[in-house]
Amino acid sequence: MTTAPHLGDGNLAALGIGPKAALLDDAHLAGLPVPAGLVVPPGSEPDRAAIAALGPRLAVRSAFSAEDGASESLAGRFRTELGVAASDVDAAVRQVRASAGAVGRPVRADVLVMHLVDARHAGVAFTEPGWEDDVVNVTEGLADRLVGGEDPGLRVALPRLRRFESANGDRESWQQRLAELLREVRRHFGDRSWDVEWADDGDTCWLVQLRPITRPLVRDEAFTIANHKEILPELPSPFMASVIEGSATELFGFYRRIDPSLPDHRPFIETFAGRPYLNLTLLEDLLRSLGLPTRLLADSLGGDVEHDVPLRPRRMLLRLPTLARFGLAQAGAVRSARTRMNDFARCRERRRTSVAEVLDDLRSTYVGLVEEMSSLASAMAPQVAILRAIGVLHEHVARQRTPATRMLDDLRRLGALADAPGVSDELSAGLAPTDPEAAAVWTDWLAEHGHRGIFESDLARPRHAEDPAPMLRSALTLRPATEPPPRSALAVASTPLWWSAARAMRAREELRSEAMRTFAALRADLLAITGRVGLGAEDLWILHADDLRVIDTGEAPTSGLIERRRTEHEAHRRYDLPDLLHRFDDLDAHREQPTGERPTSIQGIGLTDGVVRGRAVVASEPPQSYEDRGEPIVLVARSIDAGWIGAFGVVDAVAVDIGGDLSHGSIILRELGLPAVTNASGVVGAVEDGDLVELDGRRGTVRVVGS
Repeated sequence: MTTAPHLGDGNLAALGIGPKAALLDDAHLAGLPVPAGLVVPPGSEPDRAAIAALGPRLAVRSAFSAEDGASESLAGRFRTELGVAASDVDAAVRQVRASAGAVGRPVRADVLVMHLVDARHAGVAFTEPGWEDDVVNVTEGLADRLVGGEDPGLRVALPRLRRFESANGDRESWQQRLAELLREVRRHFGDRSWDVEWADDGDTCWLVQLRPITRPLVRDEAFTIANHKEILPELPSPFMASVIEGSATELFGFYRRIDPSLPDHRPFIETFAGRPYLNLTLLEDLLRSLGLPTRLLADSLGGDVEHDVPLRPRRMLLRLPTLARFGLAQAGAVRSARTRMNDFARCRERRRTSVAEVLDDLRSTYVGLVEEMSSLASAMAPQVAILRAIGVLHEHVARQRTPATRMLDDLRRLGALADAPGVSDELSAGLAPTDPEAAAVWTDWLAEHGHRGIFESDLARPRHAEDPAPMLRSALTLRPATEPPPRSALAVASTPLWWSAARAMRAREELRSEAMRTFAALRADLLAITGRVGLGAEDLWILHADDLRVIDTGEAPTSGLIERRRTEHEAHRRYDLPDLLHRFDDLDAHREQPTGERPTSIQGIGLTDGVVRGRAVVASEPPQSYEDRGEPIVLVARSIDAGWIGAFGVVDAVAVDIGGDLSHGSIILRELGLPAVTNASGVVGAVEDGDLVELDGRRGTVRVVGS
């Protein structure tokens, strides 16, 4: 009788045996833990002596030529017999061979006989390049019911180990042993997409089967609203949400140009109930791949992280070339931002006559803005973190003026003229002043700041030049500018560090202002073009960007489409989504307002030193006026941007539901010296309008102390 080919002989592929057994043969030869096994070729009978040597309980499995190929796996199509005694192997081999007919074409029907691992845990693991976690389905005992679809098992995300990295923690853990097995699979077979069946007996994690993944796994990735919550209304216009989602590939392209190993198939932005969310898992994977702590995301984007992974110095050393490229991009961030601002200026000069031209320029401007903002934020993040840690950041920022804070300074000039005849009444009514001096100041203000607006990143929102009433009313009630705090010796000593951060910070705010000038021009062009076919603003912004392309053919979007989009938008209003959600979350669970007892204390990030006890004004938009409550005012907002600048001149403190150290609102609040807390997640629900609250800007707390 011909000797049966054994796993580990190293020649199974050369003998024409299918990929299932050939891959295990290769793995066994490479020293991976593969159970002992042999192949029974077509037309031959099992070698009884060799079979008996495999152990008392065996697994008899197909190893057909049609299985586990690069484009087709046929997983689960053929018979497997588990727990087979050596005396019953002949019958089991015949049953497995008989299942070859399921493929519907001639196949080579090799049968694989293996030692059956006495598994305490077993399952299937998917390891794919571009992910920092492998997805594992695990069950106790054998995994036959799991792989057969009868038992869903437990789904686990297992952190990937790189070459030269070892599992931390208890070697008795099946998770650690499996992580090391998957590392060795990638080391030997390449970092490609692999479907790994495994069985762990409490001492060794055995490789039972290995096949290429022919269809990528759709994972339950985490998404965060992050800084979109700062710059967009709670429910953005469908038009702008579609523009942002449509720009996702280009936006992540900024990172891929620096690190080409990053995945190009994972969505950077997805829309949930009309709200664009950033792919938090993807961003965390980016930092984890570089060995950087994921907490950096919360510091720069706001919100929270899903996996709080610390710094990994060894991985950083391995990725030094890529980190160096990121460092070079940060070093040139200010220069790059200046170049981009010139691009924005040239864009404003172009004459656009079609919807396609407007959409192309809008996406280009939006992508350019986000790319440069990200680069500038990274460039100043280390300095800001150090200055904040040593307690002098607010001393430096309070002395800085950017386009956003100049907006308030210039508005105070108008408020200072309120004593002129009729000016006070006009400002109170939201009307432009007619007094010559006040009118000149207001004209200058519009020329310098009229392109800005409330939630200005949504093109659907009017600019201050279009709707000046809120700013005019604010001018009447603005308080005098506060003097910056005296400079401490530590602040003086840290001035060189501040200069480095301030340069990027100023460029970031100037970049945003210039981008908003371009947004204002694009908004005007789009309104003019769509108006020519009778599409009014009320219907324009309810449509998706691509819905408007029909206008370039001389037609208008149908009334049925407009009504359908409006119905969708109104349905989205009923959702109160969390800041962090997962792709497979049941969104309908968030259609009702949360009930239950309100928390009395919210923890956030302190921005500016100072303690204020006052009455809360809870607002989703900048208030038009404030009731005189005879007490300090603590503004509580879901999110803020430069459009809230008028409100900041009236209130005594600010608490923001979400935000980061480097967000626009945070920078502005520091520049103004207002006691403020950001990233106070849940503060809008915890604090009601009129509550007596105490805000501690140093400790980052907001407490409800009375009603």
